[in-house]
Amino acid sequence: MSVELSLLVWSVVLMFAQMLVAAMGANLQVGLSALAGNREDLPPFSGWAGRARRAHLNMLENLVLFAALVLVAHAAGKSNAMTVLGAQLFFWGRLAYALVYVAGVPWLRTGVWAVSIVGLVLMALQLIA
Repeated sequence: MSVELSLLVWSVVLMFAQMLVAAMGANLQVGLSALAGNREDLPPFSGWAGRARRAHLNMLENLVLFAALVLVAHAAGKSNAMTVLGAQLFFWGRLAYALVYVAGVPWLRTGVWAVSIVGLVLMALQLIA
């Protein structure tokens, strides 16, 4: 398996872990019975639980882009040092983003998010060039 595909799998694992953390935070704030219901009129989650939920949703949005780039690069046979670097920047940036966001460090959060975006851009440039 290519490095990019491996990092895609690890990114899915990371997103699953983020989902579990967000669910744990939600459970602590509103309880299991509220979460098992239709989730109508749930209060907004606050503190680390809210940040965990937002970090998870952000990962979901970005994983779609990353997966598309990895799969196109793989199908087109365009894997190279730059696509590998892009995939590495994406994964490690996203891991740092999740940790920093849940910890509540705003400016650092934006910085590590930008690292993951640079990874996406590097991959995209290799595919359109």
